[in-house]
Formats: sequence, structure tokens, C-alpha cells
Amino acid sequence: MSRFQMGDMVFAAQDLYNEALEETGESAIPGTAPDELLAATGTRGVIVNVGHAKEMPDEEIYLVRFEIDAEGTLAEPVGCLSDELTGLS
Repeated sequence: MSRFQMGDMVFAAQDLYNEALEETGESAIPGTAPDELLAATGTRGVIVNVGHAKEMPDEEIYLVRFEIDAEGTLAEPVGCLSDELTGLS
């Protein structure tokens, strides 16, 4: 069973950056600069989907929409691994 489920509130366990593609050094997320901060440690978000990458079938990937302002506006989804997230205690 997944550590987190769709709809769960989570927090960034560490600063999350847009990692550049190894092959080209280009941005992995269109419209976002390589190495741009996507969510600072402690930023609140919500799980919008759970899946797996073909290259890592045993590792769950969580699509998370993190808040980007005080009003709770949500950013576009970001793929996160389990160890990059914490849940409510």
C-alpha cells in the first residue's frame, strides 16, 4: 500500500529543485529553469496522483501540487519520491 494516497496533505521534507536532464542539461519541467526551487522545505501540498516510473517499478512517485502563496494557490504538479515528503504527524 502507498505511503500516501490521493488527496493527502503533505509537506516538502527538503528543498525541491527542478533537476536538469542528465543527457542534455535542459529543464525537466517545461517553462521552469533548471535548478529552480519548486518547493522549499515545509511547503504544504496535496497528492493529486500516485504512480511508478517505468525505470523504477518498485518506487512510488507522487504528483504533488504545492502551495505557492499565502492564499493557498496551487502550482502545477511536481513528481516527488516518498523520502522527499512528510505527512501530518
